[in-house]
Amino acid sequence: MPLEMCRRATVNFKHRLQQYIATDGHHLPDAIFKNVEASLCVKVTIALRLSCGINIKYKMSSGEKNDQIVSVEECLEKHLPPAELSQVQRILYGRRIPRMSLPQSAEDAALEENFEIKAYKFDAATENLTPPRIVRVGLIQNEIVLPTTAPVQQQREALYSRISALARVAAQAQVNVLCMQEAWNMPFAFCTREKQPWCEFAEAAEDGPTTQLCQKLAREHNMVIISPILERDSMHGDTLWNTAVVISNSGRVLGKTRKNHIPRVGDFNESTYYESGNTGHTVFSTQFGKLAVNICYGRHHPQNWMMYGINGAEIVFNPSATLDGLSEPLWGIEARNAAIANSYFTCAINRVGTEHYPNAFTSADGKPAHNDMGHFYGSSYVTAPDGARTPGLSRTRDGLLVAEMDLNLCRQIKDKWGFRMTQRLDLYAEALTAAVKSDYVPSVVHDLH
Repeated sequence: MPLEMCRRATVNFKHRLQQYIATDGHHLPDAIFKNVEASLCVKVTIALRLSCGINIKYKMSSGEKNDQIVSVEECLEKHLPPAELSQVQRILYGRRIPRMSLPQSAEDAALEENFEIKAYKFDAATENLTPPRIVRVGLIQNEIVLPTTAPVQQQREALYSRISALARVAAQAQVNVLCMQEAWNMPFAFCTREKQPWCEFAEAAEDGPTTQLCQKLAREHNMVIISPILERDSMHGDTLWNTAVVISNSGRVLGKTRKNHIPRVGDFNESTYYESGNTGHTVFSTQFGKLAVNICYGRHHPQNWMMYGINGAEIVFNPSATLDGLSEPLWGIEARNAAIANSYFTCAINRVGTEHYPNAFTSADGKPAHNDMGHFYGSSYVTAPDGARTPGLSRTRDGLLVAEMDLNLCRQIKDKWGFRMTQRLDLYAEALTAAVKSDYVPSVVHDLH
């Protein structure tokens, strides 16, 4: 790798390494870090461990651990014979979704900026009367750039720089709609229950600095941008919300949608900061289709997915921040099931890495106090209405997943399976109307014992 490309790939290595060192009370001279510019991060990590006697985990990013696999797909490809691999992939992922070639400039930029890039193409049947409705979406997963102990402004600016670089590559890949992970412009610090400094990351959805950056990127690259942030609503008592801002490719703020379901599990102490959203199930009609955003924990609630479909969504994004010790067995199921049940495309996005905090915290579960939540496992993927899905991005690296889709497939699958026709909303409306009343009696027939 040329020296300049290596320098770019390792620009954040010093901060991540210092984060590990700080926890052990060591100090590493700046001179040693000059070697970073002359080698790959992983080689420097080995050299530093050997020369300095510091116990540094053998991985390039702070979030990667010795026992983390890169991806399920990589394991399958490594250990299964080609014939069996093809059958296993068919069973796991549905019909084969072919890889899509990208401009060499995008591939080169991803290498230079040190992130994974993958692209896939979802086809639909050719129709006589309706031309294809081709849309290209991009999903960004990333770890934080600076330690959580850095000043708030520096942390945010570093993330701005990182995401702007990925957005430029997305534009080279001709992405029309770009979505970032949940609360992308900050650490996911809600585990700590501390108000400072984390509440300082909150900003206005309509004209805050993050929205202004995304407006600029949307205009420059002619793409719709979905920007999940921590919102401060100054019009209603400075309350905080977990919000996604949707920005048109013209740069105009189309609106915002808030997280409908707030977790109360493990280290996810989010109700300390904000409550359940009050914007319902908004769908945004754009030049590139009807889009909706089901933020993180809402993916566990089938009714939440259903309402976006009832309101006409064709692509539903699920920007998330979730951990390997908690939700990973569910991850590949929920967004995929939602795509099948509601006849639309789903885009599941998860952050990556392990975020360390200066003050230890607990979650009333009897476990010792700790300084990190665990590993955010990435693995972002896209599913079509017929249940076919892409392989996931890495569990351990920043990445950009590009998916080209023909939105005609949504209608074609509705015609094939008839899920909307057989949905029986009237039946459930009547039952749910009764169920929410305080005097509701469940309909249960009891056997005699």
